[in-house]
Amino acid sequence: MALRYVCVLVLAAVLLLGVVSTPKGLKDKEPQRAPRIPPHFSQEESFRMKETLKGAIQIPTVSFSPGESNVTALAEFGEYIYKAFPTVFKTGFIQHEVVGEYSHLFTVQGSDPSLQPYMLLSHIDVVPAPEQGWEVPPFSGLEHDGFIYGRGTLDNKNSAMAILQALELLLIRNYIPRRSFYISLGHDEEVSGTNGAQKISALLQARGVQLAFIVDECGFILDGFIPSITKPFAFVSVSEKGSLNLILQVNMTPGHSSAPPKETSIGILAAAVSRLERATMPSMFGSEPLRMTLQQLANEFSFPTNIIMNNLWLFGPLVRRSMESEPITNALVRTTMAVTMFQAGIKVNVIPAVAQAVVNFRIHPAQTVREVFVLAKQTADTIQTSPVVSIGSTPSMHSLRTSVASMELMRKSQSKSTGPR
Repeated sequence: MALRYVCVLVLAAVLLLGVVSTPKGLKDKEPQRAPRIPPHFSQEESFRMKETLKGAIQIPTVSFSPGESNVTALAEFGEYIYKAFPTVFKTGFIQHEVVGEYSHLFTVQGSDPSLQPYMLLSHIDVVPAPEQGWEVPPFSGLEHDGFIYGRGTLDNKNSAMAILQALELLLIRNYIPRRSFYISLGHDEEVSGTNGAQKISALLQARGVQLAFIVDECGFILDGFIPSITKPFAFVSVSEKGSLNLILQVNMTPGHSSAPPKETSIGILAAAVSRLERATMPSMFGSEPLRMTLQQLANEFSFPTNIIMNNLWLFGPLVRRSMESEPITNALVRTTMAVTMFQAGIKVNVIPAVAQAVVNFRIHPAQTVREVFVLAKQTADTIQTSPVVSIGSTPSMHSLRTSVASMELMRKSQSKSTGPR
């Protein structure tokens, strides 16, 4: 992860807190608004931020499956953040709780209890990282050519450390927030979050907490991602794709390779997988979040692309085909699928009785789990497979009214932060 992204994330969290100053604490004096933290850090602070992120990456907080995690590393991570952010843990108006054994919940009490609190959400666990395919060891935290390498640099220790680092820097500067907020760091997000985020949610609901909004892991600040756009831009996600893990299984009588049948279990399953890969899910190009995104970016393009992007009613099919040609932008247009596991065979001369594959679908918010399952089942059934749902989660729905209002609020905030002081 590039160092500039670390600093940008920290700054974003700082600006998000909306802090105010009080020299004598919450009760003694009504706080007055103070200037925001300047957008630069000392060399010592910059160095410390890098080293703190590296240290977090070096702790292998791996989630392998529901109920199976590296609990030793998770416990070590809890001790690590306690040492890395001492001001956070010793501040009187911040309460820290451990939930579900390894998740962390911080309650930061603001000066104005009439304001509805919000939550900054992240997670500290990562997926497994076999060393094959990595240029450096995946838990090294090595810095090279301006990048920090390792599992968790993008998903999602970068956010977790940025949030805590921002709060630490604010507290050192004697700032406190006006609006109360929570920081939630889950420990099992990669395997559904049952013992982490779900337990934190249940705890807050039991306490009657109602949040104004949640800021979760999102897109990136992209610089040079689209060649025609010279400015960096940030993706703000207003919905989340669902998921479906589909197990395809073929059962046959086992045999010997010396007298093979016309079709083997592996061959049948391979044909089913191939058919699924070719059966592209329907395009959702006209969906509201994507349309709004393109509208926001339209005037940042140079001529003639800006004309095309501002007239999607006419050039929509052209833009759609262009987006479908690249894997990253294609994922914005439709439900995607990928075969991630394939298991069959025990010996070179034995025809296996069972062949099994797992297909992972990422479901577009305009579709449902049921709809995707039916489409996949119709395709797989024609090739003698038995599809079974392993895990499915419904896409989160966006609110057009909320999205429009949020975009307008962010535009106003950006104008204020970049305008005359």
